[in-house]
Amino acid sequence: MLATWTVKSLSEKNGYDFKIYGPKEKPITDIAPLNKATRKDLSFCSSEVADNKTLESISKSKAGAILCNNKIRKSLTNTRLMELTNRIKDNHYDEKTIVFVDNPRLVFIKIAKTIKPENKIQKVISKHAVISDSARIGKDCYIGDFVVIGDGCTIGDNSIIQSRTTLQNCQIGNNCTVQSGTVIGEEGFAFERKKVTFELEKFPHYGLVIIKDNVQISANCSIARGSISDTVIEKGTKIDSLCHIAHNIHIGRNTQVTAGTVIGGSTTIGNNCWLGLNCTIKNKITVGNKVIVGSGSSVIHDISDEDIVAGNPAKSIKNKLNLGNYKLFLMAGQTKARLNTNEKQTEPLESQHLEGSKKKRNQKPKRKIYDYSKSNNGYKIKRKMLAFLYIVGSVLLYSV
Repeated sequence: MLATWTVKSLSEKNGYDFKIYGPKEKPITDIAPLNKATRKDLSFCSSEVADNKTLESISKSKAGAILCNNKIRKSLTNTRLMELTNRIKDNHYDEKTIVFVDNPRLVFIKIAKTIKPENKIQKVISKHAVISDSARIGKDCYIGDFVVIGDGCTIGDNSIIQSRTTLQNCQIGNNCTVQSGTVIGEEGFAFERKKVTFELEKFPHYGLVIIKDNVQISANCSIARGSISDTVIEKGTKIDSLCHIAHNIHIGRNTQVTAGTVIGGSTTIGNNCWLGLNCTIKNKITVGNKVIVGSGSSVIHDISDEDIVAGNPAKSIKNKLNLGNYKLFLMAGQTKARLNTNEKQTEPLESQHLEGSKKKRNQKPKRKIYDYSKSNNGYKIKRKMLAFLYIVGSVLLYSV
């Protein structure tokens, strides 16, 4: 049976700055998404914008308590806060508590683990596992059914190797998780073609796969051993299912590699990066620190630090993003971005977003002008003139 907490006790226990609107002693026993929560459930809203859709989802939710972003509270006037309260009452959920924090999703994760602690895996080695006599396994590890651990492999303390995993030529650190079906340490794909016969000569592999502490590798991944150097995955990196990491790759700390990603051999990926779904990274290139690669992108050139790329071939889109995309930068640990390389930008994006919102409410919208000053003729043409020319041209064409 789940323990009963209160909104206040959960907020205080996890040590985050918070502001509570509503009953602080409301009992909370479980967690649920906004649209399925009940009066004793905790939920969260990840939106940073106080638009009608967000306010509607908050007010219509039956959750007993909802974690919301501080940006919503700061952008709402007292009138709008009263409107939100009235919406909640109109939907007969007047006992709802809203807790404003800086990062609702992160706070929700912490609280969820308090309310519903994860089931601890029993630290045993399956009798169905095949383990070489020369392999070394640390303390308190779990080795699942039909795992194969080859000669000379080492596994650190508190690591979890789930069923039907194959480990060869590798070193795995402490507190790591390797999920079912993953293959680590097999030889990579490297051949040299002979000049006359065009036959393929296999390149030898002598290197290892070195996985540092606190790395998670999800199901059905393939990580190749190095050829004459090692394949290295640094501390804290998380790799999603169905990824292929080729030989001699170096992936930095706390990088997220999402499902379906393919990384070619001898490539370097920096720290705190985000590689989007099904992206492809060409061999022998360098991806800097805090880089975001969009889903489905094909990266064929080096990427500098803190850039955002997308497309096929991938190109930088960082300067094309608007202020509403600030959340993207948090994915890769970025704190601010230069949206216009011709202007100095020192304020964080969130402060600019709030300031921009105030200006928009107080100013009349300006007419947009198409600027062709960078073209060869150097003219500036207004929208009305373009529309006029289009109409005249249409009339002439029709009359002919």
